Amino acid sequence: MTVSLDSAQPAEDGAAEPGAAAEPGRKRRWARRAAVAAVIVLFAVELVLGWSSLSSALGQLRAPHLGWLAAAVIAELAAMGTYARMQHTLLRSAGLKVPLYRNIALAYAAHSLNETLPGGPAFSTKFNFQQMRRFGATPAVAAWCIALSGILSTTALAVVTVVGALFAGGTPHWYGLAALVTAIALLVFGVRRVSRRPAALEPATRAVLARFNRLRRRPAEQGLDKIRHFVGQLGAARLTPGRGLAAAVFAVLNWGLDAACLWMCVRAVSDAPVNAVQLLLAFCAGMAAGTVTLVPGGLGIIDSALILGLAGGGVPTGTAIAAVVLYRIISFGFIIGAGWITWLVMRHRHRTA
Repeated sequence: MTVSLDSAQPAEDGAAEPGAAAEPGRKRRWARRAAVAAVIVLFAVELVLGWSSLSSALGQLRAPHLGWLAAAVIAELAAMGTYARMQHTLLRSAGLKVPLYRNIALAYAAHSLNETLPGGPAFSTKFNFQQMRRFGATPAVAAWCIALSGILSTTALAVVTVVGALFAGGTPHWYGLAALVTAIALLVFGVRRVSRRPAALEPATRAVLARFNRLRRRPAEQGLDKIRHFVGQLGAARLTPGRGLAAAVFAVLNWGLDAACLWMCVRAVSDAPVNAVQLLLAFCAGMAAGTVTLVPGGLGIIDSALILGLAGGGVPTGTAIAAVVLYRIISFGFIIGAGWITWLVMRHRHRTA
């Protein structure tokens, strides 16, 4: 706990200063209020900047078919559930029996942090790490789970893209998918080998650590015990082929159900037939565009890519705009709103505990 300098020093008469013990608590309360105010201001600025494009887009949205609208919401909820199940499977492979609802709550809250805050991936990663530590995961297992879930999700999107390209008669870029699969294999088998034979890594670890400490002007073996402890913790991360396959399937379903939500949004605003393959390619292009933008939630970037992709696949422009607006209301507005409520509930429960 951080203590202020004033509260750390005794008063002249030898007694503690009145109210000194409450000073850190007041500072923490002001910091929390400032953080909440900053988030509210951020949302207000984003709303003002995007209001013109949002209002014009909403003008294209007519009353959607309620049946398809309900199906789209269910598909998006199922997509979030499959991502939570992927992380749940990875944690179970490390011996952690966490209730599934806690993983679902974590998925919603972390997703909201990732999508709405500037530098959201950093906030989301930190939040994931903190919550997994509260689940009982060691630092090594938490880091392993976060890294592997991220690579699995990226690989799953590449798999969906390759499938769409194959059905469209195109030539997919296999080298990207092969690189991701290789990264997963190296991470899983590398962790297993290091945890089983930590002594084999000792000479290389000492050499690298000695050079690093030489630059920092520290003793050659400073930090070696921490590395040994971290490597020892990795022994709990034993991903069996069955659970690895299950996690991969959940990762693919996450993107597949998200794409199904977009397809249902198109059906909700139009009775015209939709080319599922072209829609899948448009979806993959939009999600890929969203990964290279610094704009929170990919606002404007993902939307434009999806509209252009759908229009290029034969969907009328007005229908494409309306469908994308509806899809973003569900996948961004509804899911993000639920995620922030979940984050507030988790934060309140942690403070109470």
